[in-house]
This record gives sequence, C-alpha cells and structure tokens, in this order.
Amino acid sequence: MTREVFIALVEREQNALRGFLLALCCGNKSDADDLAQDTLVKAYLSSAGYQNKKYFHSWLFRIAYNTFLNHRASCRTMETLDDARTFVSTNTADKGFDHQNLYLALSILPPKERSAITLYYLNGYDIKEIATITEASVDAVKKQLSRGRDKLKEVLKI
Repeated sequence: MTREVFIALVEREQNALRGFLLALCCGNKSDADDLAQDTLVKAYLSSAGYQNKKYFHSWLFRIAYNTFLNHRASCRTMETLDDARTFVSTNTADKGFDHQNLYLALSILPPKERSAITLYYLNGYDIKEIATITEASVDAVKKQLSRGRDKLKEVLKI
C-alpha cells in the first residue's frame, strides 16, 4: 500500500477510530488521542504488507483494540461507579460531557466486554465484524455483549 493510499484510508476512518478509542478510554481524551496516534503509527509501519483495502477499517480497529488492551493491562480497573467517579474526576472529558455517566459505567467493564459494547452500540458494527476486530468467536462476542449489558444495567440502575 502506498503512503497516499494509506493517508486516504486513514482520513476516511479517523473520526470513527477516535470515537471508538474515546469510548474505550471512558471519555479520557488524552488517552484516546495517545492510543489513536500509537494505532496509526503501528498501522503505517505494517501497511506495506496490507493489500485488502475493502477491510481496512476492521484491520485498523483490530490494531486499535490490541493497542488499547496493551495499554489497559497497565491501568487500574474500577470496581464501582463511585470508584470510577473518584478516579476520573480530574482526568476525563469536561464535567458537562453528555455521555460521562455512560463512560463511567463502561470503565467498570472488563476490556473485552467494553470493546464489544462500544463496537456494537456506539460504532454500529455487527457481531461478525466485532469478532474479526477482536479476534474472538461470534459466540464469545455474543457472551461479551450479554455480560456487558447486564453489568451496565446493574451499574446504571436501568
């Protein structure tokens, strides 16, 4: 893939990628931006061997997902919504952000469930595409979505 083709494809996917990472990072814009930058560098370095432009978005999101998982492995996991509120009080998007409660609730979910919920509900991917991006089986994605929904209902008291 040429540099020009890569740039054109990234420009088409950039907003969706940033939205995906922002949701995975629970509204923490600086983390999402850092992960997006890391993702794009990794994708560019691997782009010479990538030829299937039709599935570029899945390939790019898989790199973003793996980058997120690697980053997340070194971060603290939240147990309750109050823990999340305390931790993000000064580290996330502005307090008036429309989806802050959802991001707080997402921060409690394990990374795989958070990724499945984010890709399905916030990015509109179908289960097969999520399975491709996360390198999981369709059944595993269905279970992650089910568990994630149940935990979100409990945390958000829906």
